[in-house]
Amino acid sequence: MEFNYFLTIIIFLPVAGAALIASIPGLSARVIRWSSAVLTFASLMLSICVFCGYDRVLGGIQFEEKASWIQAISANYHLGVDGLSLPLVLLTAFLGFIVVLISWKVNVRVREYFAWLLLLEASILGVFCSLDLLLFFIFWEIEVIPMYFLISIWGTGRKDYSSIKYVLYTLFGSAFMLAGILSLYFTTGSLSMVDISEGGLGMVQSIMPAASIFWLLIIAFAVKLPVFPLHTWLPDAHTDAPTAGSVMLAGALIKMGGYGMIRVCVSIFPDVARSFAPMLMTLAVISILYGAALTLRQTDLKRMIAYSSVSHMGYVLLGIFALNEISLTGAGLQMLSHGLLTGLLFAMAGLMIHNVEERDLRKLGGLARQMPVIAIVFSIAGLGSLGLPLTSGFAAEFITFIGSFSSTAVGGAEVFTILAVLGVVLAAGYILWMIQRTFYGPVLEQYNGVKDADNLEKVYMFAFVILIMIIGIYPAIVTDIIRLGISPIVGLIGG
Repeated sequence: MEFNYFLTIIIFLPVAGAALIASIPGLSARVIRWSSAVLTFASLMLSICVFCGYDRVLGGIQFEEKASWIQAISANYHLGVDGLSLPLVLLTAFLGFIVVLISWKVNVRVREYFAWLLLLEASILGVFCSLDLLLFFIFWEIEVIPMYFLISIWGTGRKDYSSIKYVLYTLFGSAFMLAGILSLYFTTGSLSMVDISEGGLGMVQSIMPAASIFWLLIIAFAVKLPVFPLHTWLPDAHTDAPTAGSVMLAGALIKMGGYGMIRVCVSIFPDVARSFAPMLMTLAVISILYGAALTLRQTDLKRMIAYSSVSHMGYVLLGIFALNEISLTGAGLQMLSHGLLTGLLFAMAGLMIHNVEERDLRKLGGLARQMPVIAIVFSIAGLGSLGLPLTSGFAAEFITFIGSFSSTAVGGAEVFTILAVLGVVLAAGYILWMIQRTFYGPVLEQYNGVKDADNLEKVYMFAFVILIMIIGIYPAIVTDIIRLGISPIVGLIGG
């Protein structure tokens, strides 16, 4: 394929912005905000061009870039996108621009804040575009640094505890990932995801069973997704992160775990994935039901949304290890849908908390009268999360359940699916209770006069709503592309 620089520009525009903001002295807060907005918007526009220019007939890896990097170990600067990664690149670029708008009123250490925010976006984009395992790992590790500083400096509550906990969990997973990548390299002699998954490489030296390498990698991705019992960092990080950090964390960062499972674990170890699929589907069901049960017990608004993410990411794990084309397509759509819906929920929660200065659900109520726009948009995001028809949440969950129920690759898939559906019932309970407790019921006089969304805030919240509705009404706009990335993997599985 013709060499081009689209993906490099998409990734490194935010990096350039972060470097310029951090290094040029005397920049005003206004210049920093506008520079960040322009660069992230340019990255988004290029991502849209790549999405529209992707050849649906040809499929496979496109917009590929490959250059020799570290010759001694055959490591390459190798980028490319297919139907699996392309929607996630577009989602990350969209969220990267939106969080700049969300952060427009940040006035504390503005230079450092926007520099870290741009670097965070670039690192996540790099993960989704990398086709070399070493490059993939480096981008994976870079995101830890900006996320740590965003939580520890601009967060709230137990921000030091939450930021350190996030780093420790991530580094714990990364240690397993590095061991898995090194084992793959010593076994195959290559770091190319494409070459290893296609099986065109001979076994140079088998240093450990394939199942052991599979689990080294799965543990790393399970921490990030996250999967029970490795999920406990997520509620703390979400609760104490600034709004923009929560949006990026829920919207794009945790999707790295699901993407890695499909791109690396299932693609490279299809037979091992089939062997351990029942165990991983069991963990998926536990994550769904346990996460939903814990969500019902929360009284902090952001913590409630955070625990709901644990439950919804269980659907992704369920779809992945049902191991057929429909379920994997549903898992891909669920990652995209969750990024939009939960990203919007955190954006609305952060806006409401900023205006009301209260996050305890027991002290809220009747806010729909004071902030009707926020109430409506929050309700749309909440109802989408519980799977309301005509929203992206319904399309994603329906496709995932249909795929997992009809799976022939895993014995007892029907039982796992039926149990997972109970998570939707629990979701209806906690979402409706959260909406009712926050916006309806008796009007509390102390909240008279609180502000509703301003014009800038309406722009980004309506952008979320439009995308959620478009994907819900016509999911083929995304699923047709996701299927192109999933089909070769299904061929390896034999599902």
